[in-house]
Amino acid sequence: MLYWSATFLIIAVIAAIFGFGGVAAGATSIAKILFFIFLVLFAIALIRGLAGRGRDA
Repeated sequence: MLYWSATFLIIAVIAAIFGFGGVAAGATSIAKILFFIFLVLFAIALIRGLAGRGRDA
């Protein structure tokens, strides 16, 4: 998921350089959404991993 977020960010930067404002804005918003989804999934995985350690030990 982080890979796709970085990909859309690169597309947004390239589109902004060439002056495609609409494409850059769309790619930027997709990159933001994917990045925040990645952060939420990472936090959930981190919490589940820490909670799972207490039961096994």
